[in-house]
Amino acid sequence: MIKLFSNHKIIFYSINFGLIFLYLFPGSLLGQVFYGSKKIQPQITPDFIISSNHLIAFAFFSIIGFLSFRKKKEAKPLIFYLILLSIILEIFHLIIPERSFQWADLLGNLLGVIIVIFINSLINLYEISKK
Repeated sequence: MIKLFSNHKIIFYSINFGLIFLYLFPGSLLGQVFYGSKKIQPQITPDFIISSNHLIAFAFFSIIGFLSFRKKKEAKPLIFYLILLSIILEIFHLIIPERSFQWADLLGNLLGVIIVIFINSLINLYEISKK
């Protein structure tokens, strides 16, 4: 499974393109598809302090990223990219019509990335100690 992603980075790039497209679309493309309105955002789970949709999306995206880029020298640029992307995409909501910047969304983005970074670090420490 891991080799599938690392040998086919096109999967990561495709998901990356899809995420950016959905984020920058004026209004909710998924809301338009499921509810017939760009003003309604589909909700997977209820929000608490952070947006659970954003946490799930960025955690999934980060997992695919770490599976695609397994080499140690690729990890730092990937981490930088994931954090920067999670911030920039939410900031763009300040200028995109039918979208709004929300701190809960930004925190969901960042927490999704940080959780996966933390888990990946634990896995790497376990592999190093096993050797």
